[in-house]
Order: sequence, then structure tokens, then C-alpha cells
Amino acid sequence: MQMIGITTTKGNGPLFGKSKWWGSPDMPENLEYPEVPVNVDGQLYYDPLTFICQIRCEDLAAHDPEGLLPHGGMLWFFAALDYFLGDQDADEAPGMGEWSPQYFKVLYSKDCSGLHTHSVLYDDGTPACMPEEEIVFREGGESCTGFLGKPYFEEVREAMPGMLSLLQIDGEDRWNLRFFDCGMLNFLISPEDLAARRFGQVRCYLHSF
Repeated sequence: MQMIGITTTKGNGPLFGKSKWWGSPDMPENLEYPEVPVNVDGQLYYDPLTFICQIRCEDLAAHDPEGLLPHGGMLWFFAALDYFLGDQDADEAPGMGEWSPQYFKVLYSKDCSGLHTHSVLYDDGTPACMPEEEIVFREGGESCTGFLGKPYFEEVREAMPGMLSLLQIDGEDRWNLRFFDCGMLNFLISPEDLAARRFGQVRCYLHSF
């Protein structure tokens, strides 16, 4: 099974409802933006997870002849990436190995009608997100960021046997995204859960040399 590789570029126009990397998610009203609970000096509050990407599933159809992924609807990926994007003071920074489910979320909806952009803002009203980029999909290639296939690192394959890499993310200097020295983040799912579209069963694993 060959990975569906991606490259990203600055969009030439609005990316509302389209496949995009970073920016703000366009979600139906019945989906809530996921947050991670954070305890600071005994006080509990909730911090929005970093929105990574939304995938308009029809865009993957031409690259997925086996029909492993849904070819309709939308997927959204979130994770606690503040520390790995350069915020050394991030309150919560998951480490190596399998992440607790509170640190990531994958959402899916078959129905993409009635979408609205869910913006997370700083106190001064500016967007608390990376600038959105358009996604270009391609079969294989040299990129280590992409969909499906097996995890790049043998250590991850051994730790999570039989799991597919629903999304694999490599570090990227232009985003200041670095998973420790030389790492990758994998959103993993079993073939059975993927076939049944049980995206709530996704697991997340970080490995770095």
C-alpha cells in the first residue's frame, strides 16, 4: 500500500470547505472544536487543540482505488502541537510514544452542508492559527507526510502492529514544526476500524531518533 503524499502551497483564493492545512476548520454545527484539559497551579482550564488539516474526502478518491478511505464527507485532524511549533512555554506537551486521547482528535462527517468556520482567537482578537495552505495530493513520492500506508519508522510498526497510518506528519522547517531531533507523528487506525469508519478509535504515536 503506497502512501498518498501531499505538498502544501499558499492558496490562490478562499479555501472554505476545501482540503487545507492549518488555518481554521470549517465544521458543521453539531461538531465541537476539541480541547485538552490543562491544570495550572491547581486550576483546570481547557486549551484548544491545534487544528492541523481538513480533508475533503472526494479529493482522495482518485488516489485510493481500493476505497480504503471514505470518498465523501470531510475529515478533520487536531493535536496538541504548540510545543512542537516552537512554543517552549506550552502548558501541555505530550512526549514520545503513544499519546493519551486527550492530546489529539480526528473527526469525520458524511454531511458537509451547513459548514461554518470555527476560529480560535487570541485575547486581542487575532487568529490563533497558522496561515492556511492548499493541499495537493499525489501518489507516493519522497514526502514523509501523507495518508495511508505503513508508518515510516520500524519502531512504530513494531509498537502498533497491524495499524495503518491514517495520517503521518514529518517535521517542516518553514512551519517551525519539529518533533524533537528527527521525528514524525502518526495518526494510526486498524484496517477494521477504517473500514467501519470508526475514526473515534484512531490512536496517535510520536517517535523520534
